[in-house]
Amino acid sequence: MTELLKIEELTVAPANASDRKLVNMVSFSIKPGRTTCVVGESGSGKSLTALSVMGLLSKQLVRTHGRVLFQGKDLASLSPEEMRKIRGRQIGMIFQEPMTSLNPVLTIGFQIGEPLTEHLGYKGNELKTMVGELLEQVGIPAHRANSYPDELSGGQRQRVMIAMSIACKPLMLIADEPTTALDVTVQSQILNLLDGLKASMNMGMLLITHDFGVVSDVADDVVVMFRGNVVEAGPVAEVLNNPQHPYTKALLDCVPDVAGLKPLKPIDYAWLNESKVPA
Repeated sequence: MTELLKIEELTVAPANASDRKLVNMVSFSIKPGRTTCVVGESGSGKSLTALSVMGLLSKQLVRTHGRVLFQGKDLASLSPEEMRKIRGRQIGMIFQEPMTSLNPVLTIGFQIGEPLTEHLGYKGNELKTMVGELLEQVGIPAHRANSYPDELSGGQRQRVMIAMSIACKPLMLIADEPTTALDVTVQSQILNLLDGLKASMNMGMLLITHDFGVVSDVADDVVVMFRGNVVEAGPVAEVLNNPQHPYTKALLDCVPDVAGLKPLKPIDYAWLNESKVPA
């Protein structure tokens, strides 16, 4: 199966301190119809990796090394206008916090319709119909298109973000912690929705999370990051059942035991003294 997205030795650093690596030689790939979860603690470089794929790094950060290949084409070689045609059209992204990602003064219908107009030229009644269908697809009644973000619950806002990201039927979907701050029931609904959409559209999906429960539920492959480095990667069953790196083992030891038979263990970083991962 041909790789849809291939990240090769991606390195990101502050523009004024290029020797300080925030993402360091990260490499992995994603195939159509498969979900790769990137997992690790806050600050490990997960979101920076995703933003690098989308070409959305701030001006204070630069990619100093590596390539991001989408369908064999290096995204860094594209002009800003060429990247705009891919972003939202061929690669969709669900950002981490919907309340800050959605515009509070525009209706959700307008915001969902914007990529349809920008990339596919939909207007008027045809656009209204498409927006209604997308809302229904993510479990929100079509008439809520006239609602504003602050009139929706957290789960509904997350569904709006999903509708926006899949509006143009992208080949690739990046979901940056799409279930953060949602209760367990809504989290399950969102994950099932994403998994169903991925299957029906044969999308490749990059899902960023802290939660190994999410990883075990939806991932085909998993990438474990620590301090900007990939410390372990592979098929999800292999990594979860037979972790090789001490950090992966430490993260799995932090997963709560629902039966209450095993005490929670804090991460012991003693292994860092013997590891090649920068401290």
